Amino acid sequence: MRLDRNAALVVIDVQKGFDTPGIWGKRNNPEAERNIVALCELWQATERPMVCVRHTADRIVSPFASWSPGRQLKKQLADVRFDVTIEKSVRSAFIGQPDLKEWLMTAGIRQLVVTGIQTNMCVESTVRMGSDLGFKMVLPIDATHTFDARRGDTTVSADELRDMTAA
Repeated sequence: MRLDRNAALVVIDVQKGFDTPGIWGKRNNPEAERNIVALCELWQATERPMVCVRHTADRIVSPFASWSPGRQLKKQLADVRFDVTIEKSVRSAFIGQPDLKEWLMTAGIRQLVVTGIQTNMCVESTVRMGSDLGFKMVLPIDATHTFDARRGDTTVSADELRDMTAA
């Protein structure tokens, strides 16, 4: 795959709150964080732009509440130097502050490589919205992970959710 010289790496919600026991279902892709870090290292080495996206919950009781340690990035990303950090309270990184679309347009960036957590939620929402806004979107599915989802007696596995997003 050919990437633009200034393709931005967008790292979504790689936060400690996703490690909180008892909240999330069984996760897939235990290599996701390692793959995300590898992409960050490549982006830093090639001096491409990097965007950090962080979820902050409006609810007081949440692993992503503004006061919660769960809002912090995972330790694997502690040394990564991001060009901008977007704070959001919804799924899409395009609905946050500062305005991601405006930042990208000002920087002349038209291609985004999107990674992070959860594959079928915030990552997918950002990829869909970015595409709708006219950006060239790339999704390295092995640099994402998600969790099993339950509804009543039905469970959809994290791998099935990943496969649906990839499809």
